[in-house]
Order: sequence, then structure tokens, then C-alpha cells
Amino acid sequence: MANEHTIHVDVVSAEGEIFSGEAEMVFVPASQGELGIAPRHAPLLTLIKAGEVRVKTSEGEHSIFVGGGALEVQPRKVTILADTATRAKDLDEAAALAAKQRAEEALAELARAAAQLKLIERLRKIRG
Repeated sequence: MANEHTIHVDVVSAEGEIFSGEAEMVFVPASQGELGIAPRHAPLLTLIKAGEVRVKTSEGEHSIFVGGGALEVQPRKVTILADTATRAKDLDEAAALAAKQRAEEALAELARAAAQLKLIERLRKIRG
């Protein structure tokens, strides 16, 4: 149970519970920037973006990657409902690098298609 120096934190996703316990401080990537949440924080409801959630406990700091979602803060409880969530120690570097490469290739293809469409538009205007 939370005392006056801690706040209860639950991080959950569709896959299940990622973290549940007492924390001294929580840092969350909110839609407008990083939020620091301490015990007795004012109530808050906001969207979160993809990034790192850091939960500072008496035993150390826990890092969790979230893929977006929602944050609810009450004076004695923080609930993070993540679209996806993975403990930092469970992240797969090779899979992340492969996904990054695929995304970069898709962006390059998008740039080529946009350039082609721009030329087609210009030619249409010239031909009248």
C-alpha cells in the first residue's frame, strides 16, 4: 500500500501487466513532453506517445518502452494504459534495427512517389 512518500504505479497493455508496485517518482512521455509524477500529484488524464517510461522505486529504476496510450494520475495511483509495452531488458535490438530499416526504405519510396506526382502535376499545368 502506498505511503505518503510513494505512489502506486500500474503499467498495463493488451498483452498484460508490465509493472505494478510502489514508486517514488514516475517519468512518462506525454503528448506535450515528459511528465514527472510524484506522490500526491494533482489528478490528470492525458495521452502518451511512444517512448520510455521510467519508474523510480526504492530498489532502483525500471525502464519500460511504451508505444503510446493513455495516462491517468490520481494523488495515490498512476495508471498507464499502453498500446504496447515492453520492459527495456526484453527489447530485441535486432528486431528494432530491422523495423527501422524497413521504415527508412518506406520513407524513401514515399519521397520518390511524391516527386513523381509533383512532376505529373507540373506537366498537367503546362499542357493545360
